[in-house]
Amino acid sequence: MTASAAGGGQASPLIFLIAGEPSGDLLGARLMAALRAETGGAVRFAGIGGERMIAEGLDSLIPIDELAIMGVFEIVPHALRIIQHIRQTAAVVRTMRPAAVVTIDSPSFSLEVSLRLRGLGMPLVHYVAPSVWAWKPWRAAKMARHVDHLLTLLPFEAPYFEKHGLATTFVGHPAVEMKNHTADPIAFRTVHAIDAAAPVICVLPGSRRGEVRRLAPIFGATLGRLAERFPGLRAVTPTVSTVAAEVSALAPTWPVPTTVLTEPAEKAEAFAASDVALAASGTVAVELAVAGVASVIGYRVSPMTAFIARRVVKSRYASLPNILLGREVQPELIQEKCTPDNLAAALGALLEDPKARSAQVEAAGEAIRLLTPGGTPPSRRAAQTVLSLIGAEPK
Repeated sequence: MTASAAGGGQASPLIFLIAGEPSGDLLGARLMAALRAETGGAVRFAGIGGERMIAEGLDSLIPIDELAIMGVFEIVPHALRIIQHIRQTAAVVRTMRPAAVVTIDSPSFSLEVSLRLRGLGMPLVHYVAPSVWAWKPWRAAKMARHVDHLLTLLPFEAPYFEKHGLATTFVGHPAVEMKNHTADPIAFRTVHAIDAAAPVICVLPGSRRGEVRRLAPIFGATLGRLAERFPGLRAVTPTVSTVAAEVSALAPTWPVPTTVLTEPAEKAEAFAASDVALAASGTVAVELAVAGVASVIGYRVSPMTAFIARRVVKSRYASLPNILLGREVQPELIQEKCTPDNLAAALGALLEDPKARSAQVEAAGEAIRLLTPGGTPPSRRAAQTVLSLIGAEPK
């Protein structure tokens, strides 16, 4: 494994980054770009990441799709392989001796790697706090034992960790950086042969294989219900490398013409061209809010995972905009409620009522403002924090 370099030669600090799923890959790529900008290119990178971090020059130690697994029982068949990856990653870090290690989300993997690196003299930074405010509050103390500094996305998270002595910086949510993206919905529809008057729904069945297997058939059946009410309905589905093959295979079975998009840059274009969205719960709910797309959130996990979650999760909502505002702005249909009939009813109400769409977008905007501290892009705040921990001065 080699460390990517940018303008600084061997004297440039080496940052080892670990991202275990697509949302973390996006965070990592933006952090890499911000670190380059803050140092004038005098920084090197190594670690684990996906297509976006690889595009920034990372030579990934492990394919990210081997780590993108979610759910208590879903992870069991892969446990041995993941343990091997943890040991391998820690061994590589010990050999490379980077200036800092930045683990991004995926705490089950990241914290086990960090545990093996304690006492080596390099700052251990974790980016994205576990949702201790929703469930397993004891994870805050565990995080404090594993890392030296925590970068949080949400404004209310810091106190949960600071009371355990963990230094914490609120940097903001990465989705807000999409606000500056200029998209041309007319050009998008022209390129993909979508009539200007056709109703378009953006369908996002998740970034993990398990999510896609559970949700894609339900979402496809939902499209069938909607097609009966909305003639000419089209679907667009931005996806990521971890599930591109699965989504590309399933989308042609859906009952409406569907355009599958595999280039990350096309996501913002798809959002701009869509009237509404049907999405799995996750980071994409915030991205849709930022893009101004009225959305319905649907999600299912295995029955056993759901059984456990209902007994330990404290949060009333799954969608982050809903959590921040304390009310259901984006309709949520979770587990047994996540059915084609229910999803189609919620989406149909939005498609039929422009005022309802506008009201949701306006309300979601309140949540987005809470995720933008001081107007500084989150990736830049994160980069500045990492550099301060290694004593590097921005250029």
